[in-house]
Amino acid sequence: MNTCLSRREFLNRAALCGLATAISPALLTRGASSSSGRKFKLCLAPGSVGVKAAPREVIALAHKHGFEAVEANAAFLVPLSDSELTALRDEMKAKGLVFGAAGLPVDFRQDDAKFQAGMKELPKLAAGLQRAGAGRVRTWLSPGHDDLDYKQNFQQHARRLREAAQVLKDHGQRLGLEYVGPPSSRRNRRYPFIHSMREMKELIAEIGTGNVGYVLDSWHWWTASETEADLLSLKAVDVVSVDLNDAPAGVSLEEQQDNKRELPCATGVIPMAVFVNALQRLGYDGPVRAEPFYKPLNAMSADEACATVIASLRKAVALLK
Repeated sequence: MNTCLSRREFLNRAALCGLATAISPALLTRGASSSSGRKFKLCLAPGSVGVKAAPREVIALAHKHGFEAVEANAAFLVPLSDSELTALRDEMKAKGLVFGAAGLPVDFRQDDAKFQAGMKELPKLAAGLQRAGAGRVRTWLSPGHDDLDYKQNFQQHARRLREAAQVLKDHGQRLGLEYVGPPSSRRNRRYPFIHSMREMKELIAEIGTGNVGYVLDSWHWWTASETEADLLSLKAVDVVSVDLNDAPAGVSLEEQQDNKRELPCATGVIPMAVFVNALQRLGYDGPVRAEPFYKPLNAMSADEACATVIASLRKAVALLK
C-alpha cells in the first residue's frame, strides 16, 4: 500500500495543447504502446494524484486524457446490477479502458476485531469485483511495529493475509503486496519490518496461496537500494500492480520522506529507464500508475492534474528501448 515538475507542467501542457487538434490523447497512447511492444497499461488512480471525481467522471477523464486503465472502485462496483455492469463494461471497452487494481478493503495491520470486521465484508466485495471483471487487488505493509517483533509481525501478516488471499483466490483475484522502502519510514519504530523485495518474497512464500505477488513502486525499489537484477529476478505473473514515482533532488536516500515524492521522470533521481525497461523485459501486462504525494496536484483542476500525470507517465514510457 514528483521536480522538474513546475517546468514539466509547462512543457507538458504546451505539448498537449499543440497535439489536441491533430489527434486524441487516447490514440497517442495506443500508438506508443503498439510501437514499443508495451503490454502494461497507464492507469488513472484518482486518489493517488489528487483528483476528486465520481467513478463515472474518472472514466470520462481517463478516456479524455489517454489513460488505458482506471482504478477499480469496489464500493462503486458492488451495488451495480448485472445490466448496469454490462453497460459499464461496454462503455469502458468502447473507450479502450480496462480496470487496474482495487484496494484491499481489510485492515490487517491493527487489532483482530478490525481485521475480522473487514473479512466479513470481503467475500461480498470480492464477488462484486469478479462480476465487474476486475482481477487485481493491492495493499501495502507498514515497515515497522512498536509492539510486535519481526517474527511475531511476520506470523501475524502471513496468517491474516493468507485468509484474505484465499477469499480473493476463490473469486479469481490476485493480491499484490507493497513494501515501504525509505529508511526514514522505519527509523522511529521499535521493531523494523519488511521493507525490501527479498523480505517480501519470504512472506509471499509463507502465505502460500499461489495468488499473491508484488506491488512494485519505483520509489520503494530505489529507497530500498535495490537493482535491476532484483527486478529481473521476478516473473511477470509475480507482479500485480506498479507505481511510478521520482524522488526530490538534493535529499540523501537516508533522509527521503515517503510522503514527499515527485512525479515520474520529474527529477531523474530515480533511474526510471532501468525500472520501466525491466518491466518491459518481464512482459508485465498490468496497470502502471503514479502515486507521487505531490501537493501541487491537489491545487489543480481534475483536467489539469490528469494532463500533468499522463504526460509524466508518457515520459517514462518514452524511455522504453
